[in-house]
Amino acid sequence: MTTQQVVDQALAWFDSGHFKTILASRVAIPSESQRNDRDDALTRYYNDVFIPAFQEMGFKTEVIANPVNAARPFLLASREEDPNLPTVMCYGHGDVVFGDDARWGEGLSPWTLVERDGNWYGRGAADNKGQHSVNLAALEQVYHARNGRLGFNCVWLCEMGEEISSPGLAAVCEQLKARINADLFIASDGPRLSEERPTLFLGSRGCANFRLTINARAKDYHSGNWGGLLSNPGTQLANAIASLVDEKGEIQIAALKPPALTPELKAILADITPAGGENDPTTDPNWGEPGLSAAEKLFGWNTLEVLSFLTGNPVQPMNAIPGQATAVCQLRFVVGTDWEHLEQAVRAHLDAHGFSMVTLSEVRGTPATRFDPTDPLVNWTLKAMAETTGKKPALLPNLGGSLPNDVFAGILGLPTLWVPHSYPACGQHAPDEHLPIAIAREGLAIMTRLFWDLGERGAALLASHLAHQNGGAK
Repeated sequence: MTTQQVVDQALAWFDSGHFKTILASRVAIPSESQRNDRDDALTRYYNDVFIPAFQEMGFKTEVIANPVNAARPFLLASREEDPNLPTVMCYGHGDVVFGDDARWGEGLSPWTLVERDGNWYGRGAADNKGQHSVNLAALEQVYHARNGRLGFNCVWLCEMGEEISSPGLAAVCEQLKARINADLFIASDGPRLSEERPTLFLGSRGCANFRLTINARAKDYHSGNWGGLLSNPGTQLANAIASLVDEKGEIQIAALKPPALTPELKAILADITPAGGENDPTTDPNWGEPGLSAAEKLFGWNTLEVLSFLTGNPVQPMNAIPGQATAVCQLRFVVGTDWEHLEQAVRAHLDAHGFSMVTLSEVRGTPATRFDPTDPLVNWTLKAMAETTGKKPALLPNLGGSLPNDVFAGILGLPTLWVPHSYPACGQHAPDEHLPIAIAREGLAIMTRLFWDLGERGAALLASHLAHQNGGAK
């Protein structure tokens, strides 16, 4: 079969309604990992979805114990056709966030797939059931088109704890590193740049959260009796935060900023225009690092956000000076940021600016990652996407958000290619989550083409990647 014939066959299968039926059955499983009473549903997703899908393609499956959270085990599925063939690693998560049933629109439910206005509504339709279902379907199409072969070896790692920050994922990947032994990572999560434009991203920004607190005294005191004599932790903390990030969102600590954007990154991001979609919020052009484009701010720079701020009683304010104030802040950062010394940098800055009364705690984070955008594997993926869709795909050096890509890129040392099948206004983590049918259909065509190509010339593609890594021909 030709490449186009395989893609056409996959699209005909999609148009027959089979994909919708499969996705509906998967959305119906209330696999909410943030709840402790959904363990049966999470297990059922393995038993009813992942394991049968893999076994139908001749994969061996094994449930792997989670050393960090025993209630959220992993699933390893592997198929070796020939030890001399390349091995492709894929990933998907079957867990979802809270269904939030009561807040969905009229006629909609998180656990029933509803088609409306060209979209499929349901919890997980976009994150991540719809996306890994597209990739599994593409793999199945290639498997059947080759009469029971893929043309490459394949390993999938599935989890049920991504929505609770993937506890144990790093430890399990360390444990399974020799068994996985892959050459390339391809997966789907997160949004496209826009609904219309197919997208490839090569990593993700890192994320570091930390709490700032002032405990001035054990209780609140009447502001009329004590105002002017007692320090106000709310006022102090507001000023402390203002010393970290100014009124226009510009970071004020040099150590929390990344290296300057390279000419190569600037050239890539010059082709990117974030936001502007029908359901997107209106952006603030004067917010953030001055002198950067919107794309450079979102994909090439760092941001320091205040996620929450609490002092006194916001629900029933009293005429009292609060005794405490606390805020949770977050640094989103790109590759090259010295985020591992964030605590020391913030502590030194606060002390130097007279805020030694502020305590810094609960510092935790995940690294930023970015696969080399000049690698031949990137060019191959972009070309395949363009030829399949007739559209110019967007290349993002990294996602603006965060994914556990540091595990795949760092611990496993893999080139990481993410092809998302969603869009920014999909309602992910919110009521009325949905997946545009056109994106799912286009995603199936793209992934079928990529998997078919890997079976046709995977060894040559990986050889060009290794030559590039070693400084040889590009």
